[in-house]
Amino acid sequence: MSDKIKAMFEDFVAGRVGRRELLRDAARFGIGASAAGMLLNAAQTRALAADYDWKAHQGKALKVLLNKHPYADAMIADIESFKNLTGMSVTWDIFPEDVYFDKVTAALSSHSTEYDAFMTGAYQTWQYGPAGWLVDLDEYLKNPAKLAPNYDWDGILAGLRSSTAWSGKPGDALGGPGAKQWCLPWGFEVNNVSYNQRIFDKVGVHMPKNLPDMLEVAAKITKDAGGPYGIGVRGSRSWATIHPGFLSGYTNYGGKDFEVRGGKLKAAMNSPQSKEFTKLWVEMIQKSGPKNWATYTWYQVGTDLGAGASGMIYDADILGYFMDGGDNKERGHLAYGAFAANPNETAPTANVWIWSLAMSNFSKNKDAAWDFIQWATGTDHLLFGARKMDMVNPVRTKIWEDPEFKEKISKYPGYLEQYTATAPKARIYFTPQPLFFNLTTDWAAALQQMVAKQVPVDEGLDKLAASIDRQLKSAGLG
Repeated sequence: MSDKIKAMFEDFVAGRVGRRELLRDAARFGIGASAAGMLLNAAQTRALAADYDWKAHQGKALKVLLNKHPYADAMIADIESFKNLTGMSVTWDIFPEDVYFDKVTAALSSHSTEYDAFMTGAYQTWQYGPAGWLVDLDEYLKNPAKLAPNYDWDGILAGLRSSTAWSGKPGDALGGPGAKQWCLPWGFEVNNVSYNQRIFDKVGVHMPKNLPDMLEVAAKITKDAGGPYGIGVRGSRSWATIHPGFLSGYTNYGGKDFEVRGGKLKAAMNSPQSKEFTKLWVEMIQKSGPKNWATYTWYQVGTDLGAGASGMIYDADILGYFMDGGDNKERGHLAYGAFAANPNETAPTANVWIWSLAMSNFSKNKDAAWDFIQWATGTDHLLFGARKMDMVNPVRTKIWEDPEFKEKISKYPGYLEQYTATAPKARIYFTPQPLFFNLTTDWAAALQQMVAKQVPVDEGLDKLAASIDRQLKSAGLG
């Protein structure tokens, strides 16, 4: 290979030339797409290897635990790059999400040495970290001898970095003093509106401006669309009902889950702001939600949008993205918009879900596992995932600025714009505490009772707050 060809691909990896220039120049040298891919991979490997010994653990074998997800698919598709870079081998176990977290909990609670690294949500680390099951990754991030010079930790969105770090003390702010970096962000979701433009045009409505407007738009769709209901949101008796659209809109109205008083937690679900928002939310579901709303998980919300059974959803943006592909009936008809629920606010406050990578404290190959985590969350692999696979949303600002990725995402009307409007304030808005899953499930159960008209909203929230305060006190937290 001539020095000119090598330099051409290295210039592209370094960002000095764009994709079109690379393809044009490659064609002049008679380099086809397959050969160009191989040369690009070699250039990326050389760039990664500069000034860092990626071969330090050559010959070691790692095993990772994965949730069945497009992020995992992207990693598997690119795993040869890691093997070539490090000389290590990697195997994995992969499970669907309905059993995945049980598998993780079982492995960690038994102190199993089988897995070196694994996928996790940030919320789960509030249990895993303080229990001593995870490695605090700050010991690697803050050690120049163990961090590749081009890793660019600060290139990951600040809200995601802070949302994956916690001191372990209930009520302490995420990313605050004494916080430990329990995991590294890998991909994330912001909660905004995805809607069916075909249905919107049919009934003559617009992307809702705020929650009161959303009630009107959803009601008109339910009345005039000829079958589809107005708005899809989660409703099952699960913590997962509270964290997406509900908490994003709730926060926009000034609602908080807890107040911290004298180092103790007190439930705040019955504040005036909470009651104002929840009354509107409940009314919206009653008038324009699916008939069996109380059974709805992310899967039903997304499937209905893709099938044309609903006019819009207030949920993860990537849920709309995936419903806009495959063999979904409404492929090509979906659009996306940033959503601030409060009429007095202009900027969204999107709560986030963050798929992350963490290291088991029981791994026998910690330094080698760190190189895997560092590679998988690094710019080069995430660029591969964003360009070639369905790895949205990227956690790194640089990837959102990549021309090839921007061209790809521009095919989804409004997607880039909703991300741009939301990213500055996107983070986890829950107060970290060890009873998270139990208490948010209680919150979802109370919401079901309100929607079913078993209890008025004000009374339901007062009862919820009182019950949660009792549980906090019993656990020594309140």
